[in-house]
Amino acid sequence: MEAFVSAVNDVVWSSALIYLCLGAGLFYSVLTRFAQVRHFKEMCKLLLSSNSSNTGISSFQALAVSLSGRVGVGNIAGVAAAIGFGGPGAIFWMWVVAFLGASTAYAESTLGQIYKSEEDGQYRGGPAYYFDRCLQQKWLAVLFAVSAIIACGVFLPGVQANAVGNAFTQVFGEGTLVSTSFGDVGSFKLVALAIILIVLAFIIFGGIKRIANFTQIVVPFMALGYIVLALIVVFINLDKVPGIFSLIITDAFTAQAGFGAAIGWGVKRGIYSNEAGQGTGPHAASAAEVDHPAQQGLVQAFSVYVDTIFVCTATALMILITQQYNIVGELPEGQFIVQNVDAATEIGSAAFTQMALFSVFGGFGQAFVGIALFFFAFTTILAYYYIAETNVAYLNRYFKGSIPLVLVKLVIMFMVAYGMVNSSGYIWAIGDIGVGLMAWINIVGILAIFFVAKPALNCLRDYEEQKKAGGEITFDPIKLGIKNATFWEKRLEQKAKDKL
Repeated sequence: MEAFVSAVNDVVWSSALIYLCLGAGLFYSVLTRFAQVRHFKEMCKLLLSSNSSNTGISSFQALAVSLSGRVGVGNIAGVAAAIGFGGPGAIFWMWVVAFLGASTAYAESTLGQIYKSEEDGQYRGGPAYYFDRCLQQKWLAVLFAVSAIIACGVFLPGVQANAVGNAFTQVFGEGTLVSTSFGDVGSFKLVALAIILIVLAFIIFGGIKRIANFTQIVVPFMALGYIVLALIVVFINLDKVPGIFSLIITDAFTAQAGFGAAIGWGVKRGIYSNEAGQGTGPHAASAAEVDHPAQQGLVQAFSVYVDTIFVCTATALMILITQQYNIVGELPEGQFIVQNVDAATEIGSAAFTQMALFSVFGGFGQAFVGIALFFFAFTTILAYYYIAETNVAYLNRYFKGSIPLVLVKLVIMFMVAYGMVNSSGYIWAIGDIGVGLMAWINIVGILAIFFVAKPALNCLRDYEEQKKAGGEITFDPIKLGIKNATFWEKRLEQKAKDKL
């Protein structure tokens, strides 16, 4: 089974997808005139927007929900894996993906807002909705919805749970081995699993509001605490920082693990972490209550910076400064190019990060990574559930019934248990397949949308003109030649009636 998963992963994550992700980011960066740089100040202002309603959540809550998906295991264990398999140069390519991917995140999240709908008292949107309404290709919409349900409901939750289990083992040890249907499992892993499953069940039955209220508190708090610890490590070793940045940049092009490994692992882990181009971010973006779709597009572009430039860089600096890492070559398999720590240390886990903090803060640092991973992973599982739920809601227009959503909840909980007790490499490979499937469909789709209608670019231009003119910000899709934006058309009609 593991050999099959690895073979499928190699096909999905061929060099074609890697360069397609980079190319899409560059494409939208040029067309938006690098909006991710020009509108940085506006992004920060929009974060403070407190608009919300009984139907939609605020921009900050939408950011928190999307960050709960972006800031997860990929920021801690994923960065460690990128260094372990791709060398320090992989971090440079993670930065490139984040910078270019911010424009992709703008485009896909703006599209999510333009073509969202109101269903059962909630805003819903995402790639399935904009492929249906903008491209008018229902088959592509259904294909994405099915792939998102499989990826977020089956393939991805296990990655998050697996990292939590490994982190608990790193801190507390295995504990007493307990015989289960999955094999012998340490008692501490089972305790962590029980906590996750109980709290997960409580929250996912409460809808997007409960998810948003939880994530808007937990995500900023844990991310800030994690970055503070990283900054302490940096300041203690300030003299080493220039050398570390030099190592990252030079290794990006003369990679210890090979150029292909550096760019491959950097792009793969970058996209896994910041989700730009995956098509996952637009789901939370569509749930936000905003005056103009471009506003949420810019907020989501900023979230890519938070994820990669801040949190992933914090992890990389801690690992590289303290030299708590190994680099393994692809051929011959298992041969170390660099070995600084025990050869038995699992590269696909958070062990490098935990050892880096342990070397500075002792047991507290190691425990903090375990706690951070628990919350990062848990909130990411919540985000995955919401994405799966949204796509089930889309498919419900064709297949009515409440059973599919109940099944998704049960499957996610099973996959959390399955991921917790299996090996990291195997679970990461399954997760990569899920990410790759969505990325292929979404990136091809949003590039096709540009050539068909260019709605995200027209939206940005309209927002910039309104900001320059001053006054009330509104969105009129008909004036911009955008068709099938029914939610916004109805809102304009209602505003006109209210003025009479």
